[in-house]
Amino acid sequence: MAVRAVRGAVQLERDEAGHMDEQVGALLTAILERNGLTADDLISIWFTATSDLHSDFPAAAARKLGIVDVPLICAQELDIEGAMPRVVRVLAHIESDKPRADIAHVYLGAAGALRKDIAQ
Repeated sequence: MAVRAVRGAVQLERDEAGHMDEQVGALLTAILERNGLTADDLISIWFTATSDLHSDFPAAAARKLGIVDVPLICAQELDIEGAMPRVVRVLAHIESDKPRADIAHVYLGAAGALRKDIAQ
């Protein structure tokens, strides 16, 4: 079994805890489903959020999905002028037999513009 990394992002419409839970939960669910993963395949998840998001920790959405025994960490994304606002990004480390080229990176909604080269 190899260690692989999965990227993803979602842009929130507003900075509200419930909305963040919903959108980050949808992102994590899509990452798991599109890669045929379960929570047992997760090694760790890094979350970043743009500096305009203050309502909650993105990792809280993972805990609400039942991802409770996986190390999670949140950090603030670089505050770059002109960058897309209200974005939560994910870098998940997983165990998978899939080749690196077959990993499905997930960019939901408007966040698809962030990485057109790998967004699926």
